[in-house]
Parts: sequence; C-alpha cells; structure tokens
Amino acid sequence: MGFGMELLFILMLALVVLGPKRLQAMLGPVARAKAELDAATCGIRSQFGADLDAMPREGKTDASHELAGDQ
Repeated sequence: MGFGMELLFILMLALVVLGPKRLQAMLGPVARAKAELDAATCGIRSQFGADLDAMPREGKTDASHELAGDQ
C-alpha cells in the first residue's frame, strides 16, 4: 500500500467517523497550515540557493593556465 492509498484510506475513514461537515471544518486549518509551510519552505530554499550562489568558489583554478604552463 503506497502513501497515497494510505492517505485516501485515512480520509475516507475520517469522513465516515466525523461526517462531511465536521471533516470540512477540521481540514480547513490543516490546509492553511500546509500552505504556510509550503511558502516558508520555498522562501528557505530560495534564500539557501542565493547564499550558495554568492559564496566564493574556493579551490577553483583556471585550468587553461595550468595546462599551458602560463603563470
């Protein structure tokens, strides 16, 4: 059973136990929290990528000068 099937089973079980109105009321805050988490994750990823791009590359050499023997 994959993760998607397990999630579907849990949602169907919650629908039977709670009913459609209570399930909808409970899933609203969960959906908002997930959206906030996704936005925060996107911000962290973009900041991390920008920081990596801004870092100087240590140990990087110019191979053309080494191969030609130029100093």
